[in-house]
Amino acid sequence: MFLGIDIGTSAVKVIVAPASGDIVTTASVSLPISSPHSLWSEQAPDDWWTATKAACAEARSNAPEAWSKIAAIGLSGQMHGATVLGADRRPLRPAILWNDGRAFAECAVMAENFPDHGRFAGVPAMPGFTAPKILWLRDHEPDTYAAIAHILLPKDYIRLQLTGELATDMADAAGTLWLDEAERKWSTTLCEASATDPAWLPTLYEGTEESGRLNGEAAETLGLGKNIPVAAGGGDAATGAVGIGAVKSGDAFLSLGTSGQFFIADETYRPNPESYVHAFAHAVPDRWFRMGVMLNGASPLAWFSSVSGADIPTLLAEAQEARADRVPLFLPYLTGERSPHNDPYIRGTFSGLETSTTRGEMARAVIDAIAYCFRDARDSLAAAGGVVDRAMAIGGGTRSDLVLQTLSDALDLTLVRTVGADTGPAYGAARLAAVMTGDLSLDDLAEKPATKSTFQPRADETSRHAERHKRYQALYRALAPLARPEEAGH
Repeated sequence: MFLGIDIGTSAVKVIVAPASGDIVTTASVSLPISSPHSLWSEQAPDDWWTATKAACAEARSNAPEAWSKIAAIGLSGQMHGATVLGADRRPLRPAILWNDGRAFAECAVMAENFPDHGRFAGVPAMPGFTAPKILWLRDHEPDTYAAIAHILLPKDYIRLQLTGELATDMADAAGTLWLDEAERKWSTTLCEASATDPAWLPTLYEGTEESGRLNGEAAETLGLGKNIPVAAGGGDAATGAVGIGAVKSGDAFLSLGTSGQFFIADETYRPNPESYVHAFAHAVPDRWFRMGVMLNGASPLAWFSSVSGADIPTLLAEAQEARADRVPLFLPYLTGERSPHNDPYIRGTFSGLETSTTRGEMARAVIDAIAYCFRDARDSLAAAGGVVDRAMAIGGGTRSDLVLQTLSDALDLTLVRTVGADTGPAYGAARLAAVMTGDLSLDDLAEKPATKSTFQPRADETSRHAERHKRYQALYRALAPLARPEEAGH
């Protein structure tokens, strides 16, 4: 048996599964997020460990026999989070997360320090990435910056608790702007561009390599055997890909979680920084991927649920009955946006509301907007040479037929919902652990899960969405200047 642990943004999720066969059990524990100032998004690293212990306890209770047979652990996690530790290996402050937009000015500093950094790092500097956050700490929290001894990504803080090792994998390192993607090693030049001491960075491993072994304290806490090996794992985009077999050139999927990704696997490194497509190292050796990333994913629907007072199943049912000609437009940029705008200031907006507008019509507008974000990502990928006509879909948002059909129509793309599509990155992490132990081969990772349902684009709906998407883009262009501090008079 293999244990996969995914440190998400909204929750820690764990799964227990054999190398081949069905998942035995899953467990999830929610995480709080703090936003003490505009554009800020933070979490306490110790909350990740507390939630990991609780999720593992639940999984152990659900399947005690399988838990007793766990032979290895794999890790996955939200990318880009700056977790800065002092010499005592304790956090110096809350981690600055992937959807934090405060370091926008520092991105310009990186570009000035190393104008061609996007060619080496896979993408131009954006506020959500790790490196600009270190520049921000230098300029705004100098005492914290002066005390930095180690920098980890979120899942790697859990690795530290499990093994005592300071380590990371290529795929998660890819999202820091410190990795030379082609060479798969830390770049001193990229570190210099962001005032980062390379000595602060953890040891690099491929996702399928052993990164340490479970220490006695963690083994006792989790009810596992000592010295269980822990695979390096991967950032959640890459481990999600591993979970559904997207490891060969041209394999594609859409991920609908808190954030959203449109992912295409590659066998070579293919950067195109002008398009803001992310070209990153994969969690398996000698593989890379290109990805359009949306900060808001399927989360706007959860937001609308919270403010409208209706649960998501109710909203989906009401949206299904909404009249298409009465649906307003919605910009889903509740936390700014990355691909294709690189705009931390833009925020969500409804446009075209009437006294007769229903909650279902507003919910349908939110669903359309999720699809239009992915359409923008599709176009960015196409500009970078990434064109597909079929993709798998993973993440919590895949549970809804309406959401997937809307995506298929808006993107003019065949979408496949696979068995276990909502298990996500934790399962990929477990599979990487199985490769580490030899229970799976790298070729085995290319195996796709069984198809549960297929969604084909409908020509009339594709045309309708194409027209709405033009107005959606025009709405962004009109409102973006008003959201910027200088235009807003802040």
